[in-house]
Amino acid sequence: MKARLFLITFVVLASFLVHPRVCTPTCNFPAIFNFGDSNSDTGGLSAAFGQAPYPNGETFFHSPSGRFSDGRLIVDFIAEELGLPYLNAFLDSIGSNFSHGANFATAGSTVRPPNTTISQSGASPISLDVQLVQFSDFLTRSQLIRSRGGVFEQLLPRKEYFSQALYTFDIGQNDLTTGLKLNMTTDQIKAYIPDVLDQLSNAIRKVYKNGGRRFWIHSTGPIGCLPYVLDRWPVPASQIDKHGCAVPRNEIARYYNSQLKRRVVGLRKELTKAAITYVDVYSIKLTLITQAKKLGFKSPLVACCGHGGGKYNFDKLIKCGVKYMVKGKETVLAKSCDDVSSRVNWDGVHFTEAANRWIFQKISGGAFSDPPLPVKFACTRSII
Repeated sequence: MKARLFLITFVVLASFLVHPRVCTPTCNFPAIFNFGDSNSDTGGLSAAFGQAPYPNGETFFHSPSGRFSDGRLIVDFIAEELGLPYLNAFLDSIGSNFSHGANFATAGSTVRPPNTTISQSGASPISLDVQLVQFSDFLTRSQLIRSRGGVFEQLLPRKEYFSQALYTFDIGQNDLTTGLKLNMTTDQIKAYIPDVLDQLSNAIRKVYKNGGRRFWIHSTGPIGCLPYVLDRWPVPASQIDKHGCAVPRNEIARYYNSQLKRRVVGLRKELTKAAITYVDVYSIKLTLITQAKKLGFKSPLVACCGHGGGKYNFDKLIKCGVKYMVKGKETVLAKSCDDVSSRVNWDGVHFTEAANRWIFQKISGGAFSDPPLPVKFACTRSII
């Protein structure tokens, strides 16, 4: 009897060690600070260069919201999960409330500073180094202005929020496609990835130096399955897989992600007070695209809001919401599809709200994270 009681006690105690969530309380995240590109831009580029036109925003916000999607992005669902309001873009001065964080991402952003203008290449001038300058300025000035009291106290974050916040990074995709724009080979693009990751790692170090302790870092997605990549930089038929994706383009993304994960492991050892979570977004997005029909979606390689029909319904000169004068009348040429709730790709580059929701549901549980913890537990440090 005593032996049996001892065995039961041992098994129960062991279960707490195997499943840390059982004994780990959920984290208190009073704010989110996001760094990224169009995958997480909630209005930065629109504030600087003009709104992403309707039908962007049609599904959830029912008007343009600064997002390149019909509705919410993954970062919006993260905010919902943590009980926080949607992030306002740092660059958006109209009606913004930064009491629970700020979004420094802009569409077209890269990790490495671009050497072209946005009109030449589409690359945003707000690269990661600029986003860090903005964050540093926000950190200092928000507290100076908040001390004035009144409305400023209501619209800006408390000082302690900066050490308790979740710092999310979703950037790097545009650094990879930069090489495609320059007609680089797969090996040539791989060759500069270490420099991209050096700069991304340094960005995380700088946030840590400024008090950030909780990091949530997304891998890049399968760029070889995006309509705009397939249309603009085609590969021979022999390099297209059974799902219609470009093998060498996805090879670049997988290499980037493998090296990113190695950097995260190294940063955990270096930044000993930080909790750093790596999220395998690539695998989740690839599953959605390659198993779309099984998951209740359709036409994963066809843009919902595009122009031209054909294989991808994508035209780089006529993007979602673009208007032209036809016989003296302003007409939208690139319109939304009728079945957006069952579509994966929104505009050839970005995902629909339905797809973003599905991706987040896979992210939120922790099965694709390292360490394998849900976003609510992202303050838990790994045992190295």
